[in-house]
Amino acid sequence: FGSQHLTPDGRNIVNEELYAKFKLTEPSRNSLNKALQHSLRKRIYNFSRTEATISKYDKMKKEAAANPKKENEKKKEAAANPKKESAEEGNNCEVDGQVMTCGAVTDEDIVSIRKDEKKKVDWKGKLYLSPLTTVGNLPFRRICKKFGADVTCGEMAMANCILSGSLQEWALIKRHESEDLFGVQLCGNNPYAMTRAAQLIEDVAEVDFIDVNLGCPIDFVYNQGCGAGLLRREKVLRSVITCMSDTVNIPVTVKTRTGVHTDRNIAHSLMPKFRDWGASLVTVHGRSREQRYTKLPDWDYIEQCAQLASPCPVFGNGDILSFEDYEQAFVDSPSITGVMIGRGALIKPWIFTEIKERRNWDISSSERFDILKLYVNNGLEHWGSDTKGVENTRRFLLEWLSFLHRYIPVGLLEYPPQKLNQRPPYYRGRDDLETLMASSSCADWVKISEMLLGPVPDNFVFLPKHKANSWK
Repeated sequence: FGSQHLTPDGRNIVNEELYAKFKLTEPSRNSLNKALQHSLRKRIYNFSRTEATISKYDKMKKEAAANPKKENEKKKEAAANPKKESAEEGNNCEVDGQVMTCGAVTDEDIVSIRKDEKKKVDWKGKLYLSPLTTVGNLPFRRICKKFGADVTCGEMAMANCILSGSLQEWALIKRHESEDLFGVQLCGNNPYAMTRAAQLIEDVAEVDFIDVNLGCPIDFVYNQGCGAGLLRREKVLRSVITCMSDTVNIPVTVKTRTGVHTDRNIAHSLMPKFRDWGASLVTVHGRSREQRYTKLPDWDYIEQCAQLASPCPVFGNGDILSFEDYEQAFVDSPSITGVMIGRGALIKPWIFTEIKERRNWDISSSERFDILKLYVNNGLEHWGSDTKGVENTRRFLLEWLSFLHRYIPVGLLEYPPQKLNQRPPYYRGRDDLETLMASSSCADWVKISEMLLGPVPDNFVFLPKHKANSWK
């Protein structure tokens, strides 16, 4: 079999005609090539835009610190007497006779575009798939796009790892051709790394927006001052968002929690600042870092944040598992622009179809199994069909099954719809496959993976990475 795919010297046979067609419509983009990786590792990549922005920001900060009273007076004068340029002054332009006048003359390299000239995204009413670490990979996002997700975002990527040319981190920003509105989420603890990473991604990747992670509750990330840890460092947070927004020409968005501690919400005090610093969208998860995923999200507080951030669009996030939850979110928080869906999409990726069609879909076990087949095909296409590719596909399939088994069929519910914060009871499905899919045992998840990817190796053990329960 192998000889049919190899040349006499042991290399893969390439059909040049088919390969040329594939390169024209490559299914996934934003790959890291060797030349770029070399320039990053040797630190010879041109970050002049970032350096100019940061030096300008540092200079303004030093001047403000040296003369705080003078700075306040300048702001008051500028607000009271806006400068109006006369027509005569505007026409006094010196012309150099040696300047070529043929063709369009652009000045992006000299004059940065204004905030109101930046590319804008219409966020109104969009269904936004949350950037989900580990499980929000490209094969899963393809399934969510198939079921009606409007906005997708890559998994959280660490800015320092992006700048070091890490292949594992660059794999997180790959984009499929079906993702028509796609962003990358960056996580970092200083403006230098975050702004450089943002410029790099804008230069070499195809993305529509860049998201700043202010909500990751993981201890390893938080203790470094990243994720939710940035909420404690307002000056650094300001420099991160301001410098990123001033450097890149695509929208910069923010995803945050209500605060770090359960009894001290601080997001409301930051919302007007996010708007003034240049954020194009703010997403608020209605829980604190300490709460993780326990307790109910505070949608009344999300409404307060949305009002304070106006006219900047605000998305709400937290416990959306049905179209009733989606509609109730707009009742509780009428000022929000849209809703972000995270664990609800992991438990039932068809939730986007339910919301758009305003119905509870009593999906059968065979239809759910077809979704798993589609995921496996997407995974083998993305990670490869060799031994390593099958291992990766199996691993991420099992991670997804650790969420997918929590789904309770609509036909078995006494009081539909299912709620995300309710512990699912033990039940017997309407057929054996439905019962197997409802099992919370890792061994049963492995059985399902064997139905799709063949037997596992000897002594194979799987333990889920995430324990994002809504109960203790």
